[in-house]
Amino acid sequence: MTDATDQRNPRATVITVSDRCAAGEAVDVSGPLAQQMLVEAGWDVDVVVVPDERERITWAIMGAVEEKSRLVITTGGTGVGPRDVTPEATASLLNPEVPGIAETIRSAGVAVLPQAMLSRGRSGIVDGALVVNLAGSTGAVKDGVPVILQVASHVVSQVDGGDHDRLRTNQ
Repeated sequence: MTDATDQRNPRATVITVSDRCAAGEAVDVSGPLAQQMLVEAGWDVDVVVVPDERERITWAIMGAVEEKSRLVITTGGTGVGPRDVTPEATASLLNPEVPGIAETIRSAGVAVLPQAMLSRGRSGIVDGALVVNLAGSTGAVKDGVPVILQVASHVVSQVDGGDHDRLRTNQ
């Protein structure tokens, strides 16, 4: 008999980083889009909105991990503006950093919009969860989530001690 926990979808959290959305001055569109894409891929997803404040971003990521999210995607705060602090808040938690994911997301975005190269998003592991920063636009979500989904389940398996050959047999 299988345990009921074996039947559940993996848990993910999308954290929208936006002063305006957090203050109720704008409607979050990137977070719900990421949520929809992840749900369609079989993840159970929560969406959280926080302001562009390093401490609040760090707390939101750690809160998601403590609530057993295996995938945490942030949207927003990855640019070069004075309030764009998501990469710094994330980098302080990553152990290890997995830069190839963020690099591939930037490459996918640049193919559509040259300004995507300005994203300073980071990616890596935080206490058994894959954490990835995306820029705060629907375009960045549309470009980035498919990249993340290519490897998210494999990353979760690997941090749980899974075998590398599992991925090869699915190709």
